[in-house]
Amino acid sequence: MRSHLLNDTTAEAYRRSVTEGVERVARKLATARGPFTGVTPAELAPVVDAVDLDRPLGDASAALDELEDVYLRDAVYFHHPRYLAHLNCPVVIPAVLGEAVLSAVNSSLDTWDQSAGGTLIERKLIDWTAGRIGLGPLADGVFTSGGTQSNLQALLLAREEAGTADLTKLRVFASECSHFSVQKSATLLGLGRDAVIPVPVDRDRRMQSVVLAAELETCRAEGLIPMAIVATAGTTDFGSIDPLPEIAALAAEYGAWMHVDAAYGCGLLASPTRRHLLDGIERADSVTVDYHKSFFQPVSSSAVLVRDGLTLRHATYHADYLNPRRTLAEQIPNQVDKSLQTTRRFDALKLWMTLRVMGADGVGELFDEVCDLARAGFELLAADPRYDVVVAPQLSTLVYRYIPEAVTSPAEIDRANLYARKALFASGEAAVAGTKVDGRQYLKFTLLNPETTVADIAAVLDLIAGHAEQYLGENLVHA
Repeated sequence: MRSHLLNDTTAEAYRRSVTEGVERVARKLATARGPFTGVTPAELAPVVDAVDLDRPLGDASAALDELEDVYLRDAVYFHHPRYLAHLNCPVVIPAVLGEAVLSAVNSSLDTWDQSAGGTLIERKLIDWTAGRIGLGPLADGVFTSGGTQSNLQALLLAREEAGTADLTKLRVFASECSHFSVQKSATLLGLGRDAVIPVPVDRDRRMQSVVLAAELETCRAEGLIPMAIVATAGTTDFGSIDPLPEIAALAAEYGAWMHVDAAYGCGLLASPTRRHLLDGIERADSVTVDYHKSFFQPVSSSAVLVRDGLTLRHATYHADYLNPRRTLAEQIPNQVDKSLQTTRRFDALKLWMTLRVMGADGVGELFDEVCDLARAGFELLAADPRYDVVVAPQLSTLVYRYIPEAVTSPAEIDRANLYARKALFASGEAAVAGTKVDGRQYLKFTLLNPETTVADIAAVLDLIAGHAEQYLGENLVHA
């Protein structure tokens, strides 16, 4: 069994196995006719269940043959131009190269003696990102598993900085369109879901700063503590960006920690044309960025950044076997001192390779392309009498609803849109997402693939209309 360990004696076997795996994935990427095959859980589950994990195949080629049946054939391929569903991006080749390197070397980014240069590379990328945001010379941060963890850590720091033992008095303010992880974080931090005050949004789905001001004043009048304001720069449903300058001013006035969840909108940091949409983010106390959304990185690649690196001490715990206190005096850079995680992948290498090969402008130009595409898609939807589109995009998301000419029942229209989304996914021809707006069922394009065209969008809209009309027609016959 030692022949399967990666070391100096098995380097050639490693090269052969990985090369074969890469070749198979390359073939799938080159030949996928759609983003999905349409396989159902009921169809695929017996294939996976039939695998006896206690009877190994003993051969990488055989395992790859089996993997074709249980995974590769029916995977959802985000690189396909008609994958238009969730916040999943196609990935750039330099990042995939970085993934291959980091998986093989397998550095752990918790301590210097497990990572060496990996620690310095991650710190360099944190400094680079903080510089792009404009957080100032005291800024710091750490890579995380994703936006949920980043938001949790930011609110942990805000809770500790609030300086009260009475958690029942703490309140968090966030747009009603903010990410669910804000409420989840409040629960995990002992505040409870009710500690999060949802602030209404305007017609563009941006937080209403006037209402926020009123809620903050009410909080103060009731003797409660405005612990944090979470502004969203790119909501999951609409891609809307809250009014950051106004929120920053209110946070300063009421002594609240300002956190910006830019998990989606962080791509603007590299945009040659749209960086101004994030004006005000430089005044935040903490920022979430998800490189695996709008920097075209493989999952996972995220970070939380703070204006004052000293606040990261609230996540610091020392263990004699890992990061004893003496390492502080010795100035040994241990990233675990900043992180909620202990063992942690060298995910920063993917972004490093991307920037060293493509440059920030290259990434930003790709993100600009999908934002331009969303604008063209909005114009297409606005001109199509079959559809109601909710709001013009600030980033690359479009929320819309099929409206049949002869049906006026909102509930029936809801069911037609739900059916159309499911039927489209089952066909394997395209994938779109869904959400609710004011209690009604809507569909959603999340456009993160520069290879997607306006013609793709038009074709998918025709497919959706066809499925919805089929559903309504069948229901009419049954009625």
